[in-house]
Amino acid sequence: MAVAAEPQFHVLAVDDSLTDRKLIERLLRTNSYQVTAVESVSKALEFLGLLQEETSVPPEVDVNLIITDYCMPGMTGYDLLRKIKESSLLKDIPVVIMSSENVPSRINRCLEEGADEFFLKPVQLSDMKRLRPHILKGQTEDLITLSSNNSSSKRKGSGEGIFSGTKRSRLNLAAA
Repeated sequence: MAVAAEPQFHVLAVDDSLTDRKLIERLLRTNSYQVTAVESVSKALEFLGLLQEETSVPPEVDVNLIITDYCMPGMTGYDLLRKIKESSLLKDIPVVIMSSENVPSRINRCLEEGADEFFLKPVQLSDMKRLRPHILKGQTEDLITLSSNNSSSKRKGSGEGIFSGTKRSRLNLAAA
């Protein structure tokens, strides 16, 4: 009898610093994540299919979580977060922001815009253990969305899942 292997989750890592990108990639791989690492927000948007013309068919994106640096040339990690949360196809993918600067207003702004977590650099191995619950929550929300779309075409509106209240209370605690 074969034992089912735990699924390998795919993380998109975005950081302009080669050193930080390699570190996060190594930490993620150590925790059995499949990693795609890119050096800019524009490369991340291209990978996610958000630079495609609106008339073209978007590619199938198989990413379970995005972890991005905040400060990068051109577009910031905050800009990437906003683009992801504005996308009807990608909005449920959890996003984690990283920064070497501990700026409370920046942290709160990212969390209020939908970031699931904010890590201070240097990212530690212990931080990686905090990613899995966000990935699992994202998958649960995807299943709930699929289920509600299939079983109830009458309910249309807010688009909020059952976890939205939990997320709001966490954000309110973070702001306090």
